[in-house]
Amino acid sequence: MRRHETILILDFGGQYTQLIARKVREQSVYCEILAPGTPASALRDARPKGIILSGGPDSVYAAQAPQADPEIFALGVPVLGICYGMQLMVHRLGGQVKGAGRREYGHAVVRVVKQGDLLAGLGPAEQVWMSHGDEITALPPGFQELARTEAVPFSAAEDPSRRLHAVAFHPEVAHTTSGQAMLRNFLFRICGCAGDWTMASFLEEACDRIRSEVGPRGRVLCGLSGGVDSSVAAQVIHRAIGDRLICLFVDTGLLRKGEAAEVLDRFARTYHLRVRHRDASSRFYQALQGVTDPETKRRTIGEVFVRVFEEEARAAAAEGPIRFLGQGTLYPDLIESRSVRGPSATIKTHHNVGGLPERMDLEVVEPLKELFKDEVRRLAAEMGMDRELIVRHPFPGPGLAVRILGEVTPERIAVLQDADAVFLDELRTAGLYDDVAQAFAVLLPVRSVGVMGDGRTYENVLALRAVETTDFMTADWSRLPHEFLARVSTRIVNEVRGVNRVVYDISSKPPSTIEWE
Repeated sequence: MRRHETILILDFGGQYTQLIARKVREQSVYCEILAPGTPASALRDARPKGIILSGGPDSVYAAQAPQADPEIFALGVPVLGICYGMQLMVHRLGGQVKGAGRREYGHAVVRVVKQGDLLAGLGPAEQVWMSHGDEITALPPGFQELARTEAVPFSAAEDPSRRLHAVAFHPEVAHTTSGQAMLRNFLFRICGCAGDWTMASFLEEACDRIRSEVGPRGRVLCGLSGGVDSSVAAQVIHRAIGDRLICLFVDTGLLRKGEAAEVLDRFARTYHLRVRHRDASSRFYQALQGVTDPETKRRTIGEVFVRVFEEEARAAAAEGPIRFLGQGTLYPDLIESRSVRGPSATIKTHHNVGGLPERMDLEVVEPLKELFKDEVRRLAAEMGMDRELIVRHPFPGPGLAVRILGEVTPERIAVLQDADAVFLDELRTAGLYDDVAQAFAVLLPVRSVGVMGDGRTYENVLALRAVETTDFMTADWSRLPHEFLARVSTRIVNEVRGVNRVVYDISSKPPSTIEWE
């Protein structure tokens, strides 16, 4: 169904692989991520405008290191190797790679010795982001050096006659200040892309794909949480198959305060979708009794979700059988739950991805699974959805269960709901809600001594979390004003029974994740 130019990315296990894809798409160039060992013949048949070899955690000379078909370098298609991808290119084509005497991690400055095609228009020195423990000691025949650091040579190189280009650093991360310029050089100057991929074209193709998957009479039951992901997924599916879509809002008991009523009202009043409502809170609480491990929580919630959906699908079968389950799964969900197509490390299981049970009566339809969060928001704007929904902070599929460390009980949920509502209310009142990408409260499995009304208390500790990010693959903690945090803390301690201490999370992703579980 592809109707536009494409860049193919081979994933060698780097956690930035999805970020490469996002940065390519920001230039209105479509890209797909493939397994590292994809045969050169398959790549040729796909007729890509260019190929990118991602970074990865391995050493190219190690016995179990992921490899690429060496014939890709003879396809005549431009290739860009990034970090591990550069080392693999050098290793395969006759250069030398070895363990570095001095590793390079973090910020570095490269000196441009020759601009070539890849570094055209850049200055004599550029700040970049390094993350490797090996170094290139000799380039293959035909390659020319483009840049070096004080520590090592060959930070960038290319063989223009074979259209092979490589960098030892990561142009896809924001810390490489001219990284986007380098990627633009590759996409437009070297590959000759025109930039013909937009949210409008994605929407058209997503609808075509859904119609093909579901068939002319197939019906879909779509999970609707009220967040931007599930809401956009429902709208895309509805655009594809119309009234053959039924949305299901499941009240898990793990939602934010007042959320169930708000979601049901919005979709009945604004979007006119058919929404079934199922209060299954007692069922989720029962399943989560005694569960404290975060991965077990996610899998437990995923199991209950699917069983509830199967029951609702059977209940709605009077109008015709339902064989498909619609979900708002995104790219970051996939990469953090399992390797999508390459050997990337699993970070955590998302209840609607790796948490789904092996036995299911429903086939999954995931129209957004190749998109990042910012792309989903652009798609929502493309479809004319209201701004309040578009800018709404993300909410995890497992809900507040993964914002309660330890066992989930109705009593602990109530405490967290009240505290979280205070935090979000103060953010909106202070005009700070849109300044952060995600903000929430976390109930810790810790009690502390306090003094309230001249009496001793021994109550819960609550953590506040606010982050700034555009892709949700990396994030930095928000520098909220101290006066604001003091006001939030005072309100929570005064208004939320059971909390006598509030702390603020100042960790970034990585090394932490955005959610605590």
